[in-house]
Amino acid sequence: MNSYSLLAEGLSKRFGGTHALDGLDLAVREGTACGLLGPNGAGKTTAVRVLSTLLRADGGRATVAGFDVATQPAKVRQVIGLASQEPAVDEILTGRENLVMWGRLYHLGLRRARHRAEELLEQFGLTEAADKRIKHYSGGMRRRLDLAATFIQAPRVLFLDEPTTGLDPRNRNEVWQAIRTLVVNGSTVLLTTQYLDEADQLADQIVVLRQGRVIADDTPERLKSSIGGDQLDLVLRDSKDLREASDILAAFGPPVSDPDTRRLSAPVADRMHALGQVMRALEAKGIGVEDVALRRPTLDEVFLKVTA
Repeated sequence: MNSYSLLAEGLSKRFGGTHALDGLDLAVREGTACGLLGPNGAGKTTAVRVLSTLLRADGGRATVAGFDVATQPAKVRQVIGLASQEPAVDEILTGRENLVMWGRLYHLGLRRARHRAEELLEQFGLTEAADKRIKHYSGGMRRRLDLAATFIQAPRVLFLDEPTTGLDPRNRNEVWQAIRTLVVNGSTVLLTTQYLDEADQLADQIVVLRQGRVIADDTPERLKSSIGGDQLDLVLRDSKDLREASDILAAFGPPVSDPDTRRLSAPVADRMHALGQVMRALEAKGIGVEDVALRRPTLDEVFLKVTA
C-alpha cells in the first residue's frame, strides 16, 4: 500500500470571526491526484496555503512528504511545487528568462536550467513568445508560464490552486497531460478547481469541503455511484407528451421533467432492459423521441447533492 504524502488532522484556521478551516482531516496517498472541491469560501485555498507553509494553522497538525508543516517548513518547501491563483512571474523578464531564473532558484546548473526552460516552453505552447517580456503576455499565457515554472523539477508534492482558470480547451488539455505525467512518475498532486470535469479527468480521490470541513471523500466513481445508478434521458419531439411519457418512466424510478427543453430523466437499475421497455412503450403510445441517452451520474450532480 502506498504511504501518505499529505496528512492533516483537525486543521483549524480563523480570520477574525470566520472559520476558514474547522477541523479539516485529509489523507492523500503518494503518487495520486486529489481534487479539492467546494463552494466559494469553503476553505480550499486556505487549506492549500497551510499545507504549503504560506499560512500557519491555529490548531491541528499536518505533514507533507513526512515533514511537519509547522515545525519543519523549510523541509516542506524543498519537496513541493506550488502554483497559486496569482501568477508569480517577473514582468520585466522574458518567458525564457523567467524559466531559467526559476531553474536556478531550484539549484539547477545554468546549462540544465536553459535546457529545461526550452522543454517547458515547447510543452506549454510558449516557444513563439519565449523572448517577449511578460508584460506583453495575455492572462492565459501568464498562467501557462506560471504553471511551467512549477514543473521545472518534478516535485514530490505539487499544489495547484485552480490551475486552468483562464485557459482555452487546448491549453487545458496540455496542462492535464503534464499533471498526469507527474503522477505517473510518482508525484502527488493536490488541486483545487471549479471545473468538475477537470477533477473527474485528473483525480484519483475527490474531497469536498463545506465551511472548512470535509463532507465527502472518495473516488470519483464511488461518489457518483453513491447518488444513484444509471440515468435514462429522453428528449421528446412535443412537450404535450411529457405527462404521458413521465408515467411510462415512473415504472423505473421517479422522473424529472423540464418542459422548456422537453427533457425527461429517470434512474434505472437494469439499463439495457429499461431502455428497451421504455422505447417500446413510447412507440406504442405514438410518442416521438428526438434523443435518448443512458448515462452515469456526474460529479456536478454529486457536488450539488453533498453541498446542498
